[in-house]
Amino acid sequence: MTIRIWEGKSAGAPGPCGAEPGFTRRGFLRGATGAVGGMAALAAALSPLRDLPDDAFPSLEEFLQKHYKEMTPAELADAMERVRAEVEGRYGVVPTVRDYPPIEGVRFAFALNLSRCIGCRKCVHACVEENNLSRSPEVQYIRVLEMPRGTMDLARGDHHYDRAEVPDGGHYYLPVQCHQCANPPCVKVCPVGATWQESDGIVVIDYDWCIGCRYCEAACPYWARRFNFAEPTIPDGGLNPDMGYLSNRPRRRGVVEKCHFCLHRTRRGEMPACLEVCPVGARKFGDVLDPQSEVSQILRTKRVLVLKEEVGTLPRFFYYFDERYPRDAGSPGPGEGGEAGP
Repeated sequence: MTIRIWEGKSAGAPGPCGAEPGFTRRGFLRGATGAVGGMAALAAALSPLRDLPDDAFPSLEEFLQKHYKEMTPAELADAMERVRAEVEGRYGVVPTVRDYPPIEGVRFAFALNLSRCIGCRKCVHACVEENNLSRSPEVQYIRVLEMPRGTMDLARGDHHYDRAEVPDGGHYYLPVQCHQCANPPCVKVCPVGATWQESDGIVVIDYDWCIGCRYCEAACPYWARRFNFAEPTIPDGGLNPDMGYLSNRPRRRGVVEKCHFCLHRTRRGEMPACLEVCPVGARKFGDVLDPQSEVSQILRTKRVLVLKEEVGTLPRFFYYFDERYPRDAGSPGPGEGGEAGP
């Protein structure tokens, strides 16, 4: 369900109910929550925003901006120009901001070889740099779990392992990120339609439309979404100026973000940053509708599994094993004595 709150025609136009230009989004949402009365679901969704500071929403122009899917090409061009100006003013870097629409007839998917992953976390850090994630406070889209051999029980995984060398002989490594589900629960619970799934399977977020209710974060069974409790910080020289409007442009405090399969790369024929940096070739990416793609061949020929299959999300992030690596009988994970690397 999409609920349109209010949409002005310009930054100088009077606000709702006669509000003067310059009113804060926090103040408006507080008033709107009381005004809707019987709309309990909307009131519950908006209530967390009462506690956000007034500067969580930097400009009235941004607040009044249309939803991405409703903007004309001219309005989208204006929005991207605003992003360029804001980035240049804040970081002293002139970015290239483009809109990358989905490729028709394509369904992107990831396949990850658990027999090869060595837990080096190079994918994590490449993702942070590519997608302009906050360094302080630290935000990461990819979690790498160190798992005891012989189990797929995620409760036994350690996200905070700290070793001088990896891999460790008694463990294997399980990277987890947004699974770009074919049946995404995060999309269903968003009260304002700020997140949706596009035709190539990628679930995206309109950062300017997100109200920060975090319903999507709670609905995701893979803990794949991140909420910016504080203003994201990127160090000098750490900004990637090659930006997609729905992907790696800088975000603000009070909104949710997540992995988007590096759509500013993949929709122009490149591979995701995490794949390119993997030193052991554990990550594979491609179009599952193309029978000749590497991902399609893996799905046909390997022992493939998905996480939390029972919840019915139909992930497009698959895990598989090489047959040459042994595993315990009856165990869904890499077995005792199997190697963690190639």
